[in-house]
Amino acid sequence: MADKHPTPTDCQPRRLLVTEIPPEGLELELRASEEERQELAKLNDLPKISALTATLRLIRWKANGAIVRGEVRARLTQTCVRSLEEFDADLTSQIDLRLAPPTAEDARKDLEPLDRDMASLAALSEDPPDPLIDGVIDLWALVSEFLTLALDPYPHKPGVEFQDPAPLSDKNPASSPFASLQTLVSKKN
Repeated sequence: MADKHPTPTDCQPRRLLVTEIPPEGLELELRASEEERQELAKLNDLPKISALTATLRLIRWKANGAIVRGEVRARLTQTCVRSLEEFDADLTSQIDLRLAPPTAEDARKDLEPLDRDMASLAALSEDPPDPLIDGVIDLWALVSEFLTLALDPYPHKPGVEFQDPAPLSDKNPASSPFASLQTLVSKKN
């Protein structure tokens, strides 16, 4: 069966088994293809992603886990929420993530009712590692996720300021949004 998202031959692999990481670690640079950038732009409701690269360092962690560190860099076009104009922006996001296979203890925690005291203690402790399914690290999914998380949900074009509408005054009732309604009411009476 052909892969739905073919990997360009000049790029590093998008999925990697933890067992493929050598003891000294592995450094990768991923460059998104035009098709991948278009899909990710569509997913994030962006007009365009011109460039997307990630520099990653993978290290084996514990018996079957991995640590992924690196940086995602993108050149993208966003739409300003104030003026609705498109503008180009550079985005950088740091990746620092631990991955480990889910344990039987994790499965039991999902089935147990939430204990409020334990939940507050858990909130103070170290973040648990993200789940690693079948020993496979989906690098493209990580890069996509960190790009999406780094996006400003309310992007503002540099230099664009919010303009308050003209204040209403007794001298200029036509500036009121209800002025046309007042005219209609006056005609009926």
